[in-house]
Amino acid sequence: MPLYLDLHELPEGITAAHVAEMHQADLIIEHKFNCRGLTYWCDEKRKTAFCLIDAPNKQALKDLHEHSHGAIPTRIIEVNDTIVESFLGRIEDPEKSKNISLNIINEPAFRVLMVVKIKEKILTTKKSKTLKAAVKDYNSAINTLTSEHHGRIVKQEANTYLMSFESVTEAISCGLNIQQSYNAEMTPSLEFKIGISAGIPVTAKEGLFEDTIKTSDYLSDIVKGDLSITAAVKDLFEAENQNKPISINKTIYVLNNPDEAFISELVDYTEKIWSHPEIGVTDFEENLGYSKSKLYRTMMNLVGKSPNVFLREYRLSKALELLKKNRLNISEIAYQTGFSSPAYFSKCFQKKYNILPSSLYN
Repeated sequence: MPLYLDLHELPEGITAAHVAEMHQADLIIEHKFNCRGLTYWCDEKRKTAFCLIDAPNKQALKDLHEHSHGAIPTRIIEVNDTIVESFLGRIEDPEKSKNISLNIINEPAFRVLMVVKIKEKILTTKKSKTLKAAVKDYNSAINTLTSEHHGRIVKQEANTYLMSFESVTEAISCGLNIQQSYNAEMTPSLEFKIGISAGIPVTAKEGLFEDTIKTSDYLSDIVKGDLSITAAVKDLFEAENQNKPISINKTIYVLNNPDEAFISELVDYTEKIWSHPEIGVTDFEENLGYSKSKLYRTMMNLVGKSPNVFLREYRLSKALELLKKNRLNISEIAYQTGFSSPAYFSKCFQKKYNILPSSLYN
């Protein structure tokens, strides 16, 4: 049976005790709708509640809520129990709330998500033993530091990590310690990029924490800072630390709200058009509503690259992903990633990675 997580936006005056009563009402009649309530999260401060329920379909879940207490969820998404546990730490009621007549859980589902990427600035045909050992040590350090800062690793793919934290302070401290573990002298061909944002698990998107994951991802990929955070994360950090201001320096780059909106639009547009060779900088100007000079200034300030360089390197990163799969030839990859010719693609690739793309084939 499918597993769903729903969002309830709580009216003013509704407390965790009220939500607990609603949860109990669900449990009393859930069998009539072939549903099974597993647990819930309630955040009085942010006025949100989330229910985790096994149900035959979304309509059955809605019918259960409507008949038990009348509070229809604002949004419902289908989820995976393993992923929910990775992000939120549980898929059933916490031990402390079990065997209590009124199961009051005043525990937010709000999470701080961090993406860490270990990138290769220079490629080689054969990785040295030193580099392999260093990457292995970095991976081990990231796992250890995440655990020490009470975080959870939700996903690890190659040298990219997605982590979940309940505390902004712990997330930022973890990110800073991960940065400190990087030895630039020993591995100059690598760079660490970290992005931290925060949000709720259910939004207008279909995926769990989809908006927050996307923000953390572009902060760790496109924004020029080595450790980049949103303005909301900065505010949350200061709230957790009695309004002590976060140290803003070369170590931490804070993206303000207007800049965050621009980067989001830039990413959305780039994802749609990067494979089309006819798309150029003028298309960015028209679709983002920026003049040529303003777009250039904004891109240099936030991304550290001109629009031309940004688009070219975005395409090269996509080409590198295809090259590592070894399924297409150079010409096919060149055209699929928006380059006008295989020769021009090879020239750009060598300039970026110091190696010809053909050298990466086994």
